[in-house]
Amino acid sequence: MVEGAPTAAYHGRAENPLTISDRQRHMPNQVKKTEQAYRLARERYAELGVDTDRALKELGSVSISLHCWQGDDVGGFENLGQELGGGLAVTGNYPGKARTPDELRSDFIKAVSLIPGRHRLNLHACYAETGGRKVERDELRPEHFTNWMAWAGSNRLGLDFNQTYFAHPKAADGMTLSHPDSGIRRFWIEHGIRCREIGAAFGKALGKSCLTNLWIPDGMKDNPADRKAPRERLVEALDDVFRKKIDPKLNVDSVEGKLFGIGSESYVVGSHEFYLGYAVSRKKLICLDAGHYHPTEGIADKISSVLLYLPEIALHVSRGVRWDSDHVVTFTDDLVAIAQELVRGAYLGRVRIGLDYFDASINRVAAWVIGARNMLKALLWAMVEPSDRLRRVEAEGDYTSRLALQEESRSLPFGPVWDFHCLSSGAPVGESWLTEVKTYERHVLSKRG
Repeated sequence: MVEGAPTAAYHGRAENPLTISDRQRHMPNQVKKTEQAYRLARERYAELGVDTDRALKELGSVSISLHCWQGDDVGGFENLGQELGGGLAVTGNYPGKARTPDELRSDFIKAVSLIPGRHRLNLHACYAETGGRKVERDELRPEHFTNWMAWAGSNRLGLDFNQTYFAHPKAADGMTLSHPDSGIRRFWIEHGIRCREIGAAFGKALGKSCLTNLWIPDGMKDNPADRKAPRERLVEALDDVFRKKIDPKLNVDSVEGKLFGIGSESYVVGSHEFYLGYAVSRKKLICLDAGHYHPTEGIADKISSVLLYLPEIALHVSRGVRWDSDHVVTFTDDLVAIAQELVRGAYLGRVRIGLDYFDASINRVAAWVIGARNMLKALLWAMVEPSDRLRRVEAEGDYTSRLALQEESRSLPFGPVWDFHCLSSGAPVGESWLTEVKTYERHVLSKRG
C-alpha cells in the first residue's frame, strides 16, 4: 500500500451527520406531510394509468457516476503545477475546495449522503496517490489507487475511471494519441494501456465493472492542411491501447468525441463521426457528452439511434452555456429530454450515466448534490409520465391528444413523488439538504486555507 493509507476519519461513513432514522426523528411533521402528499399524488397519477410505486422502485436501482473533479477543480494530486490545457478551464474561487485525497473523499461522502440512491465515483488518472514520489502517467499502476479502492469498498461504492490526456508537458501542443512524434504518441499509448489495467483492478477489487473512458484534446486552432493523417494515427494508437483483452465483468471501455475546444476550434481529431465509427467497428462504448456538440444540438435524439448498433453507451451529462462550459446540471428541457429517451426506450440497463461539470464559483459539495438530484429528478419525471397512454394515442394517429396529454402532464403533482423518494431513501426532503451543506461548510470547508 502506498503512503497515505485510509484512516478512520474518512474510511467509513462516520462523517455522515444523519441517517434515515435520524432525519425522520428530527422532523416528524415533515415526514407525515410528505407521506400524505404522496398518497394524494399517487392517486392522481393512477387515474392516468401511472404506477408511482413501481417508478420509485425503478429509480432506486439507478446508479449515477459522480465525477471526482468537481470537488477540486480538476486539480488532481500530481503536483505538476501544469495548466489544464486541452480546452479545459475552471472559473471561480469559492473557498473550501479539496486539497488532499482525504478531503476529496470526505466531501464526496458528504455529497452522496444528500443524494437518494447508491452511486459511483468517477476518477481521473491524475488523482493517483504516489506517496510523494514522481510517477509518470505511462508508469501508473493499480497500487497508486489502493486508497481509492479501499475507501470505495468500505463505502460500497463503484469506481469508474478516465485517462488524463491533459495538464502535462507532453500534451502542451494540443496533440497526444494523434501526435506526429512517435515517441510522444507511444507515451500516451502506454498511459491508455495502464489506465485500462487500473480499471480492471477496480472491477476486481469492488466486484463492480469499471467504465474506463478515453477522451483526448487533440485538434487545431485553425484549419489544417491535412485532416486525414492525424485520424489515421489516432486509429492505430487506439488499436494499440485496446489490444489487450480484458474481461468486461472487470472493465469496459468507452471513447468520447467533441465538436471543438479552446485551441481546437477548427478541427478535432476525435470527432463524433470518428468515434462512432470506431466504437461500432471495434465494439466499444461511445460516450455522448451533452456539451460536446453544437449548442443547438441535443444528445437525446442520438441515444435511440446509437443503441441500434451498440449494446451499451455512456453519457456525460453536463450543461453548456453557449459552448462546452460544463455548468452544473439543472432541471432543463434538455435534461428531461435525455431522461425521457432513456426511460421511454427502456435503455436504463444499457446506458451508464455519468455527470461532467466543474464549477468553482459555488460550494463544490452543493454542486455535486444539485446536479445529481436533478439527474434523478429528470429520470423520475420521465418514469411517471403517462407513457402508455401517450404511445396509444400516437399509434392511433391522434397527435392532438398526444400534445394535450404531454402538456397537461407538466402540472401533475410530481414534487410530492420526488419528496417521498428522498424520504424513503434516507436523503433530505426538499431544500433541507442545503442546511446540511452549510453546516458542513462552517465546520469543515471553512477551515481550509
